Amino acid sequence: MFKARKTRTEPQTPDRTFSSSEVAQVASVSLRQLQWWDERKVVSPRHEGHRRVYGRGEVIEITVIAELRRKGFSLQKIRRVLRFLQREMGKRLAELMQPGSELHLVTDGKSIFLEDQHERIIDILKSARQPMFLVCVSDQARRLSDTERKPARMEPGIAPAQARRARVG
Repeated sequence: MFKARKTRTEPQTPDRTFSSSEVAQVASVSLRQLQWWDERKVVSPRHEGHRRVYGRGEVIEITVIAELRRKGFSLQKIRRVLRFLQREMGKRLAELMQPGSELHLVTDGKSIFLEDQHERIIDILKSARQPMFLVCVSDQARRLSDTERKPARMEPGIAPAQARRARVG
């Protein structure tokens, strides 16, 4: 009989967190939509008081979910996709991505493929008996990285305190 070896988990450096407003902007969804997904346990962020705080992995999942919703997928089919990934892969989408690789989610809601090779994606689409939908997970991660790099918009020559007063007054 084999015993599973327990692996030690290294203390991880805290990742950047995102507010609901930032997530809504990146994923192009409403704040109410994020709240609803949290209430339905589609993607549950950490709560700090009344604030929802999202990690990078959760934001990538939300952008993929939003993309599938825009393509007409029901929440039930999206849950099936997420459950498959958690159960079969044991990881979240963001954890499956390798640096420098392109990861694509190809699904019809029943069959689910995660591919990093373009040739296999084309083969899947050619042999499909019904419409398949493609979401580039890597693109979603890049969108998030691009928003992380963008500095806060500021009018030239206005100090932060002046900018706040200008907006309020």
